[in-house]
Amino acid sequence: MISTLGLGLVLLALLVCAIGVPLAYGAGARRSVRGLELSRRLAYLFALAMGLANLLMVYALLTHDFSVGYVAQVGSRATPTVISIVSLWSSLEGSILFWGAVLGGFTAAFAYLQRKGHEHYLAYSLGTLFAIGLFFSYLIAGPANPFAATPAPIPSDGPGPNPLLQNHILMIVHPPMLYLGYVGMSVPFAMAVAALLRGQLGPTWLKPLRSWLLVPTAFLTLGIMLGGWWSYEVLGWGGYWAWDPVENASFLPWLTAIAALHSAIVQQRRGSLKAWTTILILITFLLTILGTFLTRSGVVNSVHSFTQSPIGPLFLAFLGVCLGAVVILLAMRVDTLVSDPTEDSLFAREGAFLMNNLLLVALTFTVLVGTLFPIVAEAVRDVKVSVGEPYFNRMSVPISFGLLMLMGIGPALPWGKANGAKVRRALLTPVPAALVGLALTVLLGGRDPNVLLTGALAGYALWVTGARGTEAMRRRKARGDSASAAVSRSVLRSPRLLGAYTVHFGVIVTFVAIAISSNFQTSEEAVLAPGQEMAIADYQLRFEQVALERQPHRVARMATLAVSDGGRSVGTLQPAMHHYPTMQEPIGTPAVRTSASHDLYLTVMEVLPDGRVGIRAIVTPAVVWIWIGVLIMTAGMGLCLLSPAPLGKMAG
Repeated sequence: MISTLGLGLVLLALLVCAIGVPLAYGAGARRSVRGLELSRRLAYLFALAMGLANLLMVYALLTHDFSVGYVAQVGSRATPTVISIVSLWSSLEGSILFWGAVLGGFTAAFAYLQRKGHEHYLAYSLGTLFAIGLFFSYLIAGPANPFAATPAPIPSDGPGPNPLLQNHILMIVHPPMLYLGYVGMSVPFAMAVAALLRGQLGPTWLKPLRSWLLVPTAFLTLGIMLGGWWSYEVLGWGGYWAWDPVENASFLPWLTAIAALHSAIVQQRRGSLKAWTTILILITFLLTILGTFLTRSGVVNSVHSFTQSPIGPLFLAFLGVCLGAVVILLAMRVDTLVSDPTEDSLFAREGAFLMNNLLLVALTFTVLVGTLFPIVAEAVRDVKVSVGEPYFNRMSVPISFGLLMLMGIGPALPWGKANGAKVRRALLTPVPAALVGLALTVLLGGRDPNVLLTGALAGYALWVTGARGTEAMRRRKARGDSASAAVSRSVLRSPRLLGAYTVHFGVIVTFVAIAISSNFQTSEEAVLAPGQEMAIADYQLRFEQVALERQPHRVARMATLAVSDGGRSVGTLQPAMHHYPTMQEPIGTPAVRTSASHDLYLTVMEVLPDGRVGIRAIVTPAVVWIWIGVLIMTAGMGLCLLSPAPLGKMAG
């Protein structure tokens, strides 16, 4: 019954999209108000059908209906309720079903929130969203059908989801954030396509376009951070980023989305970089489809990816169709991408924005080449090639320093042409802050050139961020705010202004935390019998015992270690080895003691028959500030969405 009803809902979504594509495009071409209204209603119906199909699958997972193929694949009576719910996105078919629900939600939200004004743009945008929905509905109804009936005999129980996905609470929130980021990029893509079809990308359409780009970028930012945090808390290697192909797949569209947001600011303010904005938005969507292909085709080996599946070639074909359509559209409308005539200068803020975009695109290309080269080499020459961290670090670190430097230089420069004296004054004023940052880095023990340079550039950028924000607040006070609480009033009236500098502050915090944590990590390993101790940094770790705990879905063997810091007891930590019925090898689960300055990270490497344990202890400074910095960035993006102020007023 559930299989039939679920497939029926997916087929309804497929039919809605099949009708919606010609209806919406026709409404745009004929400028039909009636056609647009019908397209909106179809958008709501698409979202309803996909939403109900997902709820039906969750019900099947919770009731352990193993007659449904996907439940038989990932369900288990021993799995906790919360894990049963998140099993919806734990495997290929369920993840595509969830993708459809998110796409339906974005399509309906766009149809509702943009229901007034821009009617001709809206029709073309909805037509493009229906076209994307048609592809995903076909996948869910056909090659990735989670509602397929289980062949007889129907099992009485199932294996449960991938053990790695059961091992930490972050898997409840990490995938949805990534989906909201990935799928949300469909909306700005559709809006950019509509602008090309209309032959006009004016400022009135650019403002909502930028907002709809900012929403998925914020989700993607949060999703990438949560993925790094999950890797750090679950995989036991003590790191948070390894340039894994699937990590790169989420990083690539984030880079181009950030570049597009900066281009939109310049376009709104100066009328230039129109082609940059449009092309970067289009590329961002194409990179999300490429990333989906990488994670769901089986062409890369990663703890983050799914096994080989028949939908990989379909995604590749869809990517090819989208790319071809984009190239044709750009060729047809190349004249509409010409920027308005302005007297821009490289030694002005718009010039810094352009350089920022060039570096972001260079970093995107660098990561893309390193990610795809092993796949292409194996496909063309049948040779396995590995591109690892040395390549990515060697190529990306200099570009990252350039981006950090521009975060200080860009806001310091004025818009438009300025005389040489004004430019020099703007650029030299923050130099003492850079020297202070360098001095603090040395005092805190920094000796590595990369760390020293990070400290200096961060000091420079931090001073500019604070100074520019304060200056903007003073200007708003001079424009009429009363003397009392003038700054707070201006912040409340311009959350976008506050949001822009909040994002920059979060980026600086993250840069510094990554530099410190990457260069000052210490590690020790030891095999301990009960009562024996090991030391790392200021910590003494005394192994007490191994405890066995049987849980419904796994067996945990936990090593208890008493921890003292500088001779003072600070409690116990229990790193564990988790044994799942579906895995021959146990999964090591680290125990982490987090503080504002550093993390103490313990992992059980082995449990010996005589009761001894192999322990790896790692002390990494400033890790928590990576998560805090990204949260600050995300909060800043949220503030940018709240402002009614014109886009051109952002960042002063």
